[in-house]
Amino acid sequence: MAFSLSSKRFQQRLLAWFDRSGRKDLPWQHHKNPYRVWISEIMLQQTQVRTVIPYFERFISRFPTVTLLAKAPEDEVLHHWTGLGYYQRARNLHRAAKMIVDLHQGQLPDTLETLQELPGIGRSTAGAILSIAFQKKSPILDGNVKRVLTRLHGVTDFPGDKKVLEQLWVWAEELTPDKRVADYAQAIMDLGATLCVRGQPQCGLCPFELSCVAHALGIEKKIPVGKPRKTLPIRDVTLLVFQDDSHRVLLEKRPSKGIWAGLWSLPEIKGVPTLAEMRKEIKKRFQCKTTKIKKGESFRHNFSHFHLSIQPVFAVGEPVIEEDQYLWYNLKKSQRVGLPAPIKLLLSIL
Repeated sequence: MAFSLSSKRFQQRLLAWFDRSGRKDLPWQHHKNPYRVWISEIMLQQTQVRTVIPYFERFISRFPTVTLLAKAPEDEVLHHWTGLGYYQRARNLHRAAKMIVDLHQGQLPDTLETLQELPGIGRSTAGAILSIAFQKKSPILDGNVKRVLTRLHGVTDFPGDKKVLEQLWVWAEELTPDKRVADYAQAIMDLGATLCVRGQPQCGLCPFELSCVAHALGIEKKIPVGKPRKTLPIRDVTLLVFQDDSHRVLLEKRPSKGIWAGLWSLPEIKGVPTLAEMRKEIKKRFQCKTTKIKKGESFRHNFSHFHLSIQPVFAVGEPVIEEDQYLWYNLKKSQRVGLPAPIKLLLSIL
């Protein structure tokens, strides 16, 4: 069984559905310009629209132009990204902003090749920017579009496999129209985000209900096929919570590579040492004795490739610190620094 609609008929039906039911009131659809489109597309990578909206509004309010974003300190950019996750997106956004200002006179490039030279922009994101911001024909293949195409064609192989992915790009190219390219790009993403969703697709409302191979075979809930699962390893880590009498907590700048790169976190010790071992480590690292030390309740934070088991340890002392590597974070007054989500949660509890 094969998907039988012609490209022209598919485009007509999709755009007619979009005109009736598509989303046209999202924040980045107002006062549309290439900069706002770019920011929204980066934020929407691996993140749902309802989560992105408040972050986008705060981010644009603080960084309304690419020049202001390029000039901003990285810590402040990360601060406005805190809680959105996948922080490499924010770092790439900041780096790309500097490149746009330095190499492109402050204007976002409008070719596929040049856009992909910017950090954080792959083929699909570049295609979305070209289509929506510049009205240039370019196929897209984000997660929503992959889900739509695999179901329409009844693809029962993992869409991340090279040959399957190549075929999906061929279909995406064939279906992309020459006109109304911005509406088409938004429409096919909307279809995946609102009807052709994970788990419980709304097939009865879909304009392609009678043409979809997966629906005809009754396998729409099984498509797209997930990546074969592996048992994720667990990493143990201890986080030191130094708190002074002024309601300040000691934070440490994370290395530029690895998890939470460039963010501010609690000082870390690998593994879960005993309290006696902790005292020795604190004395060695911070040249101070601890008058009090106790363990808090451990919790887990999940990454895509491993689980992080976090053991907080509360200590009282007077650590000797290097000012560029550490800072005292005031719990009563939010500071403009980037914080990993679990650290932000722990500080809010304190």
